[in-house]
Amino acid sequence: MSTTNKPLNQRAWLLILPVMLCVAFSAILPLMTVVNYSVQDIISPERRVFVGTEWFAMVMRDQELHSALYRQIVFSLSVLLVEVPLGIALALSMPEKGWKASAVLVLIALSLLIPWNVVGTIWQIYGRSDIGLLGAALNGMGIDYSYTGNAMDAWITVLVMDVWHWTPLVALLCYAGLRSIPDAYYQAASIDGASKWAVFRFIQLPKLRGVLMIAVLLRFMDSFMIYTEPFVLTGGGPGNATTFLSQYLTQKAVGQFDLGPAAAFSLIYFLIILLLCFILYNWMQRVGTGDAEVKHD
Repeated sequence: MSTTNKPLNQRAWLLILPVMLCVAFSAILPLMTVVNYSVQDIISPERRVFVGTEWFAMVMRDQELHSALYRQIVFSLSVLLVEVPLGIALALSMPEKGWKASAVLVLIALSLLIPWNVVGTIWQIYGRSDIGLLGAALNGMGIDYSYTGNAMDAWITVLVMDVWHWTPLVALLCYAGLRSIPDAYYQAASIDGASKWAVFRFIQLPKLRGVLMIAVLLRFMDSFMIYTEPFVLTGGGPGNATTFLSQYLTQKAVGQFDLGPAAAFSLIYFLIILLLCFILYNWMQRVGTGDAEVKHD
């Protein structure tokens, strides 16, 4: 057998050069700027003092940051616990084919087309007790509801608003995953007399594993960086009930103009998201593989 050595065409790297330049200008250079600010005390545009890790130590001791981080983690986990099962249920109940399937897909995707600030404005009006349907209905039933005066009402309203806005994304991803399952699996299940729960447990759910991983990571990262909707709806209040990490960072950088601590906090924020996404990814990689390994052994 003879082997032929094919020449390597290094010019192929030129095809990804535009992408590398875009990433450099949109991500790498701003990140380096943030790193530069995080180790300096910016007194004025002309005067800067190197402070090392002083800002990082100060930020890590900040009790308000700890409270915002706790609220953020609880909110993001609550979003996943509600939106993922609800999205799967919606995907399972949607028509498989025909004009009904197209109509349902369009209707479900409508909320995804609404800008974030408009979503906050919609729910701001919707929750008012004087002109809002939700607020007036709850008060009419004897429930003392006020998202501007009650911390729990505000937190639940922000959570429900996020569920309404982003559950269709999970549903659409799951719907695409369900449609990609070959009919042969369903035919074999029908021959074996499998119930609907058995079909879901042993066919649909394992086949949705990759799609669910994407949905969980997307929703976790997006919910962990939520800013516009709660800012428009409650402004972070009442008190600090709905002040999440992104709003706390904005207050530091824009409100107080503490560029050094804000830069240090933004890097810590970035590392927290990377760490939690890494943990989630590895956990979801292992979910569902234990039984297969046991059976293989």
